[in-house]
Amino acid sequence: MFDTAPQQEVFPLEVQLKRIDPACNMKRFYRMTVQPDLFGGSCLIREWGRIGRPGQMLIEPHPDERQAINSLLKLAQVKRRRGYGP
Repeated sequence: MFDTAPQQEVFPLEVQLKRIDPACNMKRFYRMTVQPDLFGGSCLIREWGRIGRPGQMLIEPHPDERQAINSLLKLAQVKRRRGYGP
């Protein structure tokens, strides 16, 4: 009677973006994920760099998942304006 399959997430917990421009020899990635931390909050984990190489990582702590997701969505919008896409 009831569907027991998990519901789709309304807000993304992970975003992966790429920016490839052969004319400029540019092959970059930007990955963001929201993960719970040990203290009841959430962290936005940002990774970026050249595709095929190890990149850099930054962990931003947030008091709750909602704020971490808001930060992820705002940053994804900025990256898309700068030429990054799925």
